[in-house]
Order: sequence, then structure tokens, then C-alpha cells
Amino acid sequence: MIEVDKNTFEDEVLKAEGYVLVDFYGNGCVPCEALMPHVHAIAEKYEGKMKFCALNTSKARRLAIGQKVLGLPTVTIYKDGEKVEELVTEAATAENVEAMVEKYI
Repeated sequence: MIEVDKNTFEDEVLKAEGYVLVDFYGNGCVPCEALMPHVHAIAEKYEGKMKFCALNTSKARRLAIGQKVLGLPTVTIYKDGEKVEELVTEAATAENVEAMVEKYI
């Protein structure tokens, strides 16, 4: 799992080739903290098949808004820099994240 920030997001996600999952989370976001260990486990399980990144929106609000992240947690899959699917708030469960990953690997 690569921790990205406003300085590395473009290179690691938007300029990356292939599929990239980004876990958008925030400081003090209880649902984000509950989901995070599951996303890390999914990242380990599918390592090498998809790139996995995490972005703390508390430190990159403008970037998050620019990516139309309006609720947390948000888990998004990009392909060649374009958003292809995302799960927002209640839909961002461990089961749904894994099912979404499996569609693209």
C-alpha cells in the first residue's frame, strides 16, 4: 500500500498505467479506520495484480475535492488515470471493495 499525498498523487495514480485503487480516508474518520485494515489485507492478497494507494484527505482537501471525493471513506479504482468505479461511505465495505477489485484483475 503506497501512501500518496498532494505531491505524489498525480505520478502514482493519474499517470500510472493500468489499474490503481485509492483509499481516500481522513483523520478521525471512524468508518475509515474500521475499513483500513481490510483494504490493506486486500492489497496484500492482490499484490502485483493492481496498484494500491491511500490518501489522507485531511492533508489534501483540494485534491480530494478535485477528485470529487465528497464523503468518507471513498475507495476508487482508476485505469490509466481515469476513474472507473468507486464506493462511497456505507457502500465501502470490505466485501464490496474486494468484489470491485476482482472485477478489474
